[in-house]
Amino acid sequence: MDVGEARVKSPRLRSSAVGGHSRREVGRRAGVDPAYVDRLVELGILRPGAGDAFSLGDVRRARWVRSFEEAGVPLEGMAAAVRDGALSFAYLDASAFDRFAGLSGTTFQQLSDKTGIAFDLLKVLREAAGFAEPRPEDLVRENELSVVPTIELQLSMGFRPVVIERWVRVCADSLRRIAETETDWWRTEVELPLLQGGMTEPEMLDAQADAGSEMTPLIEQALLGIYRVQQEHAWSKSAVEDVESALEKAGLHSRLHLPPAVCFLDITGFTRLTEERGDEAAADLAAKVATLVRRSSQEHGGQAVKWLGDGVMFYFPDPGQAVLAALDMVEGVASHSLPPARVGIQAGPVVFQEGDYFGRTVNVAARIAEYARPGEVLVTEQVVDAADGTSVSFTEIGPVELKGVSGVLRLHRAGRDA
Repeated sequence: MDVGEARVKSPRLRSSAVGGHSRREVGRRAGVDPAYVDRLVELGILRPGAGDAFSLGDVRRARWVRSFEEAGVPLEGMAAAVRDGALSFAYLDASAFDRFAGLSGTTFQQLSDKTGIAFDLLKVLREAAGFAEPRPEDLVRENELSVVPTIELQLSMGFRPVVIERWVRVCADSLRRIAETETDWWRTEVELPLLQGGMTEPEMLDAQADAGSEMTPLIEQALLGIYRVQQEHAWSKSAVEDVESALEKAGLHSRLHLPPAVCFLDITGFTRLTEERGDEAAADLAAKVATLVRRSSQEHGGQAVKWLGDGVMFYFPDPGQAVLAALDMVEGVASHSLPPARVGIQAGPVVFQEGDYFGRTVNVAARIAEYARPGEVLVTEQVVDAADGTSVSFTEIGPVELKGVSGVLRLHRAGRDA
């Protein structure tokens, strides 16, 4: 049974939220004028039920059609396509879309007055998701309201607004990447196979909505599970710090205080490969490299901070382990017949903010990676000193002046002990 056939035979998971909304309510929840709702009814895009009642699906249709129109899709053209059977918005009745709640009856200013949360902080809820900055009189989305109790509690506990804003922005940006990745594979793994199997566009939209209603709850369950695993990992690392600190203050434990290390790995020839083989080949290469280097960093207690297209930035609590991981990475990339990697490492203080690390240590590590030759792992004297006792040898390559870095650095080439 192919994908298309399987989807056609899947159970139809339609929303349980049927009629019950007036035209005015549809307009309010969709963020459109009641006259616009009337226009959609005239065009046949909305079809109220008995007693002129509308469903949540109608709310979504009004909201989405308006957004399509604002994006440049002609309203009359959509209506004609619906009448001709070339287009259907029936899929918006699927239960997968029930989580896309409409607008509440509360404005941002009213919410600010009621909760005491500054308007400038509340508007981040809308702005961080990629929408235009809201005005005080704009209505808050119902999904945005669900975040407000957390912000209220954080403020009551003394959280600084700037910290709350950073948290909201990190959540929004991380979840945006997840949602966009899901949307991409949904297109390639569900929608296109249905079309290739002979479905018309309306049939495909209907079938994929049913499949989405089946899969979406499982995806949310998976996301929550992954988040909880990440929480446990982060909280346990923080707990280790707390326990060690308590024992150290009691004179029962002595920690070896090392500066953290920042490591940059670049793939040489990445730009040329993109030009010669195209973007898809470059993306495939980046994915293969990511799999290899992520594993090496985790085995040595490090973490990937961000992916930079042709490279990766890592953070390591232990500089010695950073060097060992870098050597593994360079050797691993070479053993898989991929373009050679080069690495730069610096140890020193860093500033953590919004899931990223900043400071001179980061800048120096990036410049060292740019200076390194293919297959090289170059480090500073700070790294050499902090890596004492590891099974690594270092060869000084002399004083070096790096672009954008003040002063002269004494760099060393790392290698395995003979």
